[in-house]
Amino acid sequence: MAPILADNSSSNLAERDNYYVNNGFGYVKNPHLDLLSEDILYHFDLGTRTHDLPSMFGDVKFVCVGGSPNRMRDFAIFIHQELGLDGDGSDIADICAGTDRYSMYKAGPVLSISHGMGVPSISIMLHELIKLLHHAKCRDVTIIRIGTSGGIGIEPGTVVITDIAVDAFFRPQFEQVILDKVVIRNTQLDQTLAESLVRCSKEIDDFPTLIGHTMCTYDFYEGQGRLDGALCSFSKEEKCEYLQKAYIAGVRNIEMESSVFAAMCHLCGLKAAVVCVTLLDRLQGDQITHSHCVLTEFQKRPQKLISNFIRQQLQMCT
Repeated sequence: MAPILADNSSSNLAERDNYYVNNGFGYVKNPHLDLLSEDILYHFDLGTRTHDLPSMFGDVKFVCVGGSPNRMRDFAIFIHQELGLDGDGSDIADICAGTDRYSMYKAGPVLSISHGMGVPSISIMLHELIKLLHHAKCRDVTIIRIGTSGGIGIEPGTVVITDIAVDAFFRPQFEQVILDKVVIRNTQLDQTLAESLVRCSKEIDDFPTLIGHTMCTYDFYEGQGRLDGALCSFSKEEKCEYLQKAYIAGVRNIEMESSVFAAMCHLCGLKAAVVCVTLLDRLQGDQITHSHCVLTEFQKRPQKLISNFIRQQLQMCT
């Protein structure tokens, strides 16, 4: 049981830091939370008074997040079956059914949560998820973003395991505006986890997998250099030059969540990875032209890899 600190002096905060780090907890870096009589996780429709969070979530070891509610429900059913849990998982319930912001499903030690699209949406979800793990007293949690992305210079359907999340200038950083200041945060991901995922991918022959930089943008159209948006102020040549620069800088895919995901998980001491499948090669075009059937198969590829990884990790713990 964590010590309850009566004040927020630097010595007490350091003591609490050490407690959480040494005991494998995801740590929330907010001393103001200690002053709350109740913490309402509004966008999850959960709270520390209304729900027994340790009982509900205390056994969670893996959290998998992705943009689409339907995709994360499908993943929860899939991992339920892969782990050999009772039943087929088809009746799995949305824990966040009381809200229309996010969906959350639990399959044994695995949480599957939707985060919507873009930095603001995933940021809100992560704040409440990290607090949830804290209140539930979860230990040694691994968080993995499973998503889709646009590739750069690689075959559509390739699964990219992110080594570094970079911004639109190819810098490994995330800029957060806090009050009237711009705060720059590190986007370091857990390299040991990434390497483990790469090794795990070598056991799957169904699709190509590689490790590379992932560029995170704030916009799907202009921010990613697309020529097919409602607005466009650059030429095809300028777009191609920019994407070539990205490729030379080590970027292999583009999406809209990895930088804040990496920054927040790094700050809170949580092991994190980003695993995305590419739906197209942006050097060849801007629009996704594959059939729905093909895209559905593509989207299952990261799920297969993560399922294999989770099963291996759980076997190692037994």
